[in-house]
Amino acid sequence: MYAIIVDGGRQYRVQPGMELDVDYRDIAQGENLTFERVLAVSGDDGMKLGAPTVAGATVTASVIGLKMDKKIYVQKFRRRKNSKRRTGHRQMHTRVRIESIAGA
Repeated sequence: MYAIIVDGGRQYRVQPGMELDVDYRDIAQGENLTFERVLAVSGDDGMKLGAPTVAGATVTASVIGLKMDKKIYVQKFRRRKNSKRRTGHRQMHTRVRIESIAGA
């Protein structure tokens, strides 16, 4: 059994027990998170496709904690101006474990 969900403009294929990094949310560890935008659900009775979402289908996940992405560096340079700047950025993500898929 699996489902395809939308979160933050990205689509994820999820299964129960799977761990996933989604966009940062200010949610405490151990709380539940529900995804209502489910595009497709595959179950024992076949595949259900939504138009655009499957009615009544939800995916429930529990929050494991926060995760920092690897650091990226941004360099700005203007030629012949003696102007250089280098900054770094680390994106925060929320790590979740998929608990159940309802509506299959």
